[in-house]
Amino acid sequence: MKISEIRDLLDARVLCSEENIDHEVYSACGCDLMSDVLAYVKDQAVLLTGLVNPQVIRTAEMMDMACIVFVRSKMPTDDMLDLADKSGLVIMTCDKRLYEACGIIYSHGLTGNGIDK
Repeated sequence: MKISEIRDLLDARVLCSEENIDHEVYSACGCDLMSDVLAYVKDQAVLLTGLVNPQVIRTAEMMDMACIVFVRSKMPTDDMLDLADKSGLVIMTCDKRLYEACGIIYSHGLTGNGIDK
């Protein structure tokens, strides 16, 4: 699935690195605990979260993620966007809750285990 499809499915707004919107992703996770992302997430390309702090960007960089979707209309700071833009990380925001956003992209074929269907 392309990041642009996730944007459309979630009616999300791209905040930075829009030039990477056509990047293919094969899995996702929804989590607000970055320690859990570091401990349990493998080969995830999209992170959906309601947590807004620079640690989210750093965690996504460490895990080689391609995109972060902030749910519940959360807005990252300009410093966070600058940090994400430097690494080419697509940042989006949507008004959906975490559970709903994950369900939508899962039901359209983006799994959580990294297996390409």
